[in-house]
Amino acid sequence: MQAHPPLAFKTGLKTKMTPFRRALIPFALVTLLLGVAVAQTPPRPSAVPRPVVPEAPVPPPPDVDAQSWVLMDYATGQIIASKNPDARRAPASLTKVMTDYVVSAEIANGRIQLTDPVTISEHAWRGGGASTDGSTSFLKLNSQVPLQDLLKGMIIQSGNDAAIALAEHTAGSEDAFANLMNAYAKQLGMTNTHYSNASGYPVDNHYSTARDIAILSRALIHDFPADYAISAIKEFEWNGIKQQNRNALLWRDPSVDGIKTGHTAAAGFCLDASAKRGDERMIAIVMGASSDKARATSALALLNYGFRFYETHKLYDAGKPLATPRLWKGEASQLPIGVVENVLVTVKRGDYDKLKAAMDIPAILIAPFKKGQRVGTLRVTLDGQPVQTAPLIALGDAPQGGFFSRLWDSILLWFHSNSGSTKQAAGSK
Repeated sequence: MQAHPPLAFKTGLKTKMTPFRRALIPFALVTLLLGVAVAQTPPRPSAVPRPVVPEAPVPPPPDVDAQSWVLMDYATGQIIASKNPDARRAPASLTKVMTDYVVSAEIANGRIQLTDPVTISEHAWRGGGASTDGSTSFLKLNSQVPLQDLLKGMIIQSGNDAAIALAEHTAGSEDAFANLMNAYAKQLGMTNTHYSNASGYPVDNHYSTARDIAILSRALIHDFPADYAISAIKEFEWNGIKQQNRNALLWRDPSVDGIKTGHTAAAGFCLDASAKRGDERMIAIVMGASSDKARATSALALLNYGFRFYETHKLYDAGKPLATPRLWKGEASQLPIGVVENVLVTVKRGDYDKLKAAMDIPAILIAPFKKGQRVGTLRVTLDGQPVQTAPLIALGDAPQGGFFSRLWDSILLWFHSNSGSTKQAAGSK
């Protein structure tokens, strides 16, 4: 049977297949296939150019409608921006942040329990109940309410009756509880704060500052995160009455997760707000705003400003040697030193490379040293201005060396001291 010739090309012309033409068939097929592949492959899209962000100075903070305010970075506790941060003002219901902190601390110490039944006294009912003009949880006189529900009533509904009931259950009376509040305030470093009650009802000698409330808020978030989370709950129902959280920012910005509002005629409109975006958290305190809307708008403007123009960096890890200076009269010839806690700084975006760090360490370190003993100070500056300081400590025990080792070092130190060094020695001989 005669074989058919390869159908390399089908045309209307008959041509004689010479050996040369047969040799061209594979090359023609490859060329055709490549052409088809090229024709079917879409052109690669051109890269979309990204706009170049110009280097510009960080603008001043927003114009805030409030008598005093503070913007704090949570991680470092640094005040980013402020106005009258230490002006003593009536805190209104921002007082309840401290009531919350004290109750949480007493729970943590085992003195009271979340499941405790709390009796609503006449003082709580009359001083903060439905018959008053203030915010209330509508607690019934002589009823018993679980402590955890009172916390929700105080934090979410801003119930004055709930705050008083918590104070009485925790300390026996509201006056005794106020003493506890002041003790905790002193412990936290709130130097311009004094409490006279648990609810924030305006009375003499009851005041705080934007800075102190920021310090307190940071401590609450850090020390009692589960309790802090209550302030993100948008509504709570008790005694058949459902009330919404008065923090309007919980509805306006999903990154906002706390913490408290306040208002009296003397205090104006106040807001303590915190938000977390990514790994960063900011705290904004607004006191003495002109309206509910103004306090929310101002606090959100401050939070946005902080997240946009500032950033936090970890400079040094806790427990890792930053230096190993010469150790005299010790078993070892060097003393590893470092920091107790991670060293963090908050700076304007773009200023990280401008940071400078220096260690103040005595020229002569004489054994022995105990682990954790302070040796010097780490100082971080930006354009010559202090940004952060941290104690430098011995990272391990450094006992004295033997008799001959100490004797030899004494001789070397004699020559060293007579060479002009006047630095004061650290440690003990």
